[in-house]
Amino acid sequence: MATVPELRRRLIVAAGVLLLLDVLAAAFFLSPLGQSRALLDLENNRLFIELKAKKDESLGNMDKKLVQAKHDLDSFYGNRFPGQASAVPEELGKLAGASGVRVTEVRYSSEAAGEAGLQRVSMDATLAGDYLQAARFINALERDRMFFVIHEVTLSEQQGGFVRLELKLETYLKGGA
Repeated sequence: MATVPELRRRLIVAAGVLLLLDVLAAAFFLSPLGQSRALLDLENNRLFIELKAKKDESLGNMDKKLVQAKHDLDSFYGNRFPGQASAVPEELGKLAGASGVRVTEVRYSSEAAGEAGLQRVSMDATLAGDYLQAARFINALERDRMFFVIHEVTLSEQQGGFVRLELKLETYLKGGA
């Protein structure tokens, strides 16, 4: 017959083995392997219906979204791109006058843009004024209704606190003007 310490050790080992079996059984039943085929099919169907609903939600109004995007693009082209080349120097002069800088030189070059019906107008402009006026002019260019893209700004100081501002910028003309 076994002694009490030996029985206690066997009982602890048996309890440990049973506890390990309980943990393994719980892990199996909580994992996808332990679920029945019917439960897996139900979950798959639920996820498929959810996916279809999300696809319908995102793609369902695509025709309306495309029409709206075309309208927005036409509105952008109509409002932000001038139809005549003479509007570009006119707008630059207006902005320069409003901000207090003096335009000393502007060189224009024009080429067809990659977008249908647009023509890129590149400009190298030299302006003179004080620093605050130059900053106002750049700010006015960025906020103007006409679309200007500023590529490079060079600022150099001249006598009497005035600065010389050299800009490389571009805009676009619509309709192959």
